[in-house]
Amino acid sequence: MFTGIVEATGKIATVQPLEGEGLRVMVVSEHFPLADVAIGDSIAVSGACMTVVAKTERSFKFDISAESLRCTVGLDDPGREVNLEKAMRFGDRVGGHLVSGHVDGLGEVMKFQQVGESWQLVVQAEKSLAKYVAIKGSIVIDGVSLTTNQVKDVQDRCIFSVNLIPHTVEVTTLKNLKVGDKVNLEIDLIARYLERMLPAGDAFATLKQRKG
Repeated sequence: MFTGIVEATGKIATVQPLEGEGLRVMVVSEHFPLADVAIGDSIAVSGACMTVVAKTERSFKFDISAESLRCTVGLDDPGREVNLEKAMRFGDRVGGHLVSGHVDGLGEVMKFQQVGESWQLVVQAEKSLAKYVAIKGSIVIDGVSLTTNQVKDVQDRCIFSVNLIPHTVEVTTLKNLKVGDKVNLEIDLIARYLERMLPAGDAFATLKQRKG
């Protein structure tokens, strides 16, 4: 589990093919201490939970399957900057929200502009994610825990916006985004379980009973 609070950024240094399908990727970072990271530990790389298979003082490697490559963006591009976060420990502060590191879909940047002292980021996502995105709810974009300010369903897609404070822009890769870029999205963990526990019809009936 993670919290969506990025600890540092790194860069993809090498990408090597594995036998069959999949890649072994090396990430290098000067500001992401790895002394307390062991082989087999989990690190969120731009929102995707990856298992450390090798490490040095300033780099680590992970293997990514062909399926994960199809579901994510930005994990196989040498030279690309990525957001990094170690798995949380029990007792840690949860500065963002509970994050699993499982990417649910991709979004596309529609707008990224400065508004006053903050930045507005507008993203469109596939329609299947729309029911999980709520105003003032939590969402993860490239590993960063953010709060949605506006949500709108348009035909076959969902459009939502978030505001970024200057600190978030400065210390994450979100500062590099441009219109048309793809981003990794993870929906709120609670919304995922609520859907499983309360199918749409049952949830509506439960709400009517409570109001009655």
